[in-house]
Amino acid sequence: MGEHLADVERQLRLGQMLSPRAVSIIGGCDAWTLEQSVRFFGEAGEIAERAGITCSFETHRSRSLFNPWATLAILQRLPETRLTCDFSHWVVVLERQLDEEWDAVLEVARHAQHIHARIGYDQGPQVPHPAAPEYAAALASHQRCWEAIWASQQDRGYPGTTMTPEFGPDGYLHTLPFTHQPVADLWEINSWMGKTEKSHFRDFQIRVGNR
Repeated sequence: MGEHLADVERQLRLGQMLSPRAVSIIGGCDAWTLEQSVRFFGEAGEIAERAGITCSFETHRSRSLFNPWATLAILQRLPETRLTCDFSHWVVVLERQLDEEWDAVLEVARHAQHIHARIGYDQGPQVPHPAAPEYAAALASHQRCWEAIWASQQDRGYPGTTMTPEFGPDGYLHTLPFTHQPVADLWEINSWMGKTEKSHFRDFQIRVGNR
């Protein structure tokens, strides 16, 4: 754990020169006990506070926040912890969309600082293309989760929200066997995701405003 915390401190020190609005941290380990994870996030939060940087911790498989229940247990002990919500990781860990775990989604939304917009499906963290009709249900499920975050952020007085389209290479982007030819254009995917969610957020604001 000491190496993890030292790396957090080193990276934040390097990041200070960029004057970041906020920083997302992929931290912890899924093999740690609850006590180890609580200690890590508590000390990492203190490091961020000393650095004067607003930090949020990403929900990410292989890390301490790898599923809803581990995350909720940590949040219960450290209620001031902010999250970067990448629900695609939870979907592949659970092998299902998160609609069945809605109470957990709502609780996690109360801690959400930032959103990573990637669409996961039952057997993977990234669909080949989020506009494909065969993944419409997965897209809609993630969008419901993001709306829960937007509603919570509005209740908490956030002046706005932040989201990063995060479809990536590095084993995420589907490729054809033997040739490794990508099945879709990564720039086009992320551009589509960004434009779609800008429109989605505007529609959400109109719906909420008309209530």
